[in-house]
Amino acid sequence: MSLSTQDLSVGYHGKAIVKEVSFELPKGKIIALLGPNGCGKSTLLKAMARILKPMTGQVFWNDQDLHQMPSRQLSKELALLPQTQPIPEGVKVKDLVAYGRSPYTGFWGRLNKEDNRIINDVMAQVGITELGEQLVSELSGGQRQRAWLAMTLAQDTPYLLLDEPTTYMDLSHQVELMQTLRKLNSSGKTIITVLHDINQAARYCDHLIVMKDGEIITQGEPENVLTQDMLKTVFSLNAQIHRDPIANTPMCVVE
Repeated sequence: MSLSTQDLSVGYHGKAIVKEVSFELPKGKIIALLGPNGCGKSTLLKAMARILKPMTGQVFWNDQDLHQMPSRQLSKELALLPQTQPIPEGVKVKDLVAYGRSPYTGFWGRLNKEDNRIINDVMAQVGITELGEQLVSELSGGQRQRAWLAMTLAQDTPYLLLDEPTTYMDLSHQVELMQTLRKLNSSGKTIITVLHDINQAARYCDHLIVMKDGEIITQGEPENVLTQDMLKTVFSLNAQIHRDPIANTPMCVVE
């Protein structure tokens, strides 16, 4: 399995936000998309999830044009957690999570024993088991984010695309989420996530892709990507690079 792009340009209303980007994502890794606001991170993720159609170029899944694949087939390969989600009225948390099983449940949407096991497992993974009977509309922002994440995980796909998954979460739940992604990755899933916290990305992710103005500036392991020059060029930051005293990964300290 592989996810790649070739000369991909994508944007809105005829204006390209991502410009002629070509890459192949490393399999079996946690990959972070980094860059300033408006640089094209979320736009690129949407193109890889077939939410946005390329203006030029292509997105490939296993050398097949992703935008030509049957929707049901693709939904068993890729799952997307968008940056923002609607707040459904009258829907319980467990029912929302169950929607993630729709690629597998057939026309009538009936859940079997395996579906229910997966639903219960992913709710436990993100710490919302006790919220199952509550309405999604009654949850806090952080709780809703974890409920939508559980729905995404319930799709049980080999690739996960997460757009700012730590949004609305307090620090402890951010750490729990990143540790959960590590566990999912160790079970074989490839994870592509948009993050804003550079040190968080360097600590938990294997591969960083840094964007600016719709182009990829650099990519690779955190050791090679997180440099003073990159931070100055991309983020206009004067910073020093030190070692994380716990994880022994590179971390930036702003001057």
